Amino acid sequence: MSSPSPSNQLSAVNQRLKAGQIGVTIIQKGNRLYLRGTLPPRPGSNKDKPHQQEIALGIEATSAGMRTAEKEARKVGGLLSVGEFSWWPYLRHTGVGRENKTIGEWVSELEKDYFIGRAKNPQSISTWKTNYVEVYSKLPLSSYLSKEILMNAIVSVPPSTRMRQKVCMALDKLVEFADFKFDAKRFSGDYSPTKVQKRNLPSDEAILFWYEKLSKRAWQWCFGMIATYGLRPHEVFHLDLVDFQKGSGVVKVLEGKTGERKVWPLHPEWVQEWSLMDVAVPNVNAASNKELGHRVCQYFRRQGMEFKPYDLRHAWAARSIQYGLEVSLAAKQMGHSVAIHIQTYHAWIDEYHYQQAYERLLSRSDRPLPPQRREGKVEDSTNNFV
Repeated sequence: MSSPSPSNQLSAVNQRLKAGQIGVTIIQKGNRLYLRGTLPPRPGSNKDKPHQQEIALGIEATSAGMRTAEKEARKVGGLLSVGEFSWWPYLRHTGVGRENKTIGEWVSELEKDYFIGRAKNPQSISTWKTNYVEVYSKLPLSSYLSKEILMNAIVSVPPSTRMRQKVCMALDKLVEFADFKFDAKRFSGDYSPTKVQKRNLPSDEAILFWYEKLSKRAWQWCFGMIATYGLRPHEVFHLDLVDFQKGSGVVKVLEGKTGERKVWPLHPEWVQEWSLMDVAVPNVNAASNKELGHRVCQYFRRQGMEFKPYDLRHAWAARSIQYGLEVSLAAKQMGHSVAIHIQTYHAWIDEYHYQQAYERLLSRSDRPLPPQRREGKVEDSTNNFV
């Protein structure tokens, strides 16, 4: 005697479920089986009441699959009847999430994956902590991923800001790793370095004033190095100064946000005038580059300084334009790409190049001239007087 066809078997199973008032049926899509019933809202749903939904079982529509699906249907029906049904055991089959793990567990696994493809050194550790951990640490790590949690994290920071962009980037990496369906990138906004308002940078006179006002030699030296070489504040603590102290005038940054590079002084006169070759690194203990930078900013703020240490770096960039230093060389010395350099300093670059172009136009011997007045009259192009 031949076994019943899959369709007949499915019909028989659903009749038994109906007779038992299970409240759940089995449906077939292609060669896969699903449960259908009135279920609580799925995690991340914008609905708040039970409604007709399907559960993907990841089971093929075979005789053995039918038997397994019937057991699952009865189990789900029983959990629903006592109000104990949970979506989490089934999310691995829906694409909402691969497994039933907390946010903290996903972050832990993501960290392991992050360092598989890159060397684990101070630079990469700092990047992981700054770009990702700072965002993840503010999530409820013992909870499961949901759209509500992700949206709360996103809207907690102002739109179209660097921080909103950073939050969305970190969340996007997390949901991609967890195979959770959520598009974080679309909430990043339109932040761009080109949209950042041009800073009011300290003049060279103001820089000199504050250098002379600082009383402690180590912090005076730190200030002078940032101003003269456009360093990031934490990079003052990661310099190879062997050749520099021999009189080369060039400092070598050993580590930091973007690795090793060499930097030339602008203005070079400050190296001598401020005795920068007489090295005096501040005695600061910190667990990370970010903390080092924070200590530098904190000290100068306490002195009443009206600008930030990073403004000294930006002033170096603006000064490089005044010197006529090629953009690619300035970018390399500052430790970032040409694209980022142009985006960040476009306002100064544009102004400089516009001024240079204008001065070249004025210097042309064949440039157009305005009409000349003759005895109170103006001659037009046809030599007629008007």
